[in-house]
Amino acid sequence: MNDRLVDFSVIKVGGGLARLPGALERVCSALQALSQLHPMLLVPGGGPFADGVRAFEGRISLSPAASHWMAILAMDQYAYVLADRISGAVIVEEPGEIREVLSAGKIPIIAPARWMRSADALPHSWEVTSDSIAAFVAGALGAGRLALIKPAVSDHSVDGYFRTALPAGMPHLIVSWERLEALSDWLSEQTAAAAPPE
Repeated sequence: MNDRLVDFSVIKVGGGLARLPGALERVCSALQALSQLHPMLLVPGGGPFADGVRAFEGRISLSPAASHWMAILAMDQYAYVLADRISGAVIVEEPGEIREVLSAGKIPIIAPARWMRSADALPHSWEVTSDSIAAFVAGALGAGRLALIKPAVSDHSVDGYFRTALPAGMPHLIVSWERLEALSDWLSEQTAAAAPPE
């Protein structure tokens, strides 16, 4: 296996970006460019599709499990939105597909419902969102680092379970879509730090 593929990043693309004019296009373009230097797996947020689940739950009573799985299916839908906007992106549903896509020089985007249903490792609650799922994915795959791209960054930028799902010691960055240069710099620093000595 190419050593370049041993170290890769998990990048979660926030679903809320779809609400901001131009944000999703800018992020997708930046990730396409960054992927040429930094192998990455993209994890989609739930975006308007998860919002639809929340709205439906407000009208029709649902169990926590039903809401949980419906929201994860919303991430699958958002994965297709991202793949439609990033040249060279490939939808993957199983962990075993990811390295093959990276080896081909493409960008894997996980549609996580099948894997998450099989693993069933996270609580069935709105406290677990795509943030925690991205942290779980990064840990399960042994990724080198995790970044979350958000519409905005605040003290409450991540879900309530994120710190529990995040593997101990994993480098992570929470960044606004308006600060993508900070993501680029961070990825370069992290990749350099992870490189074996010459």
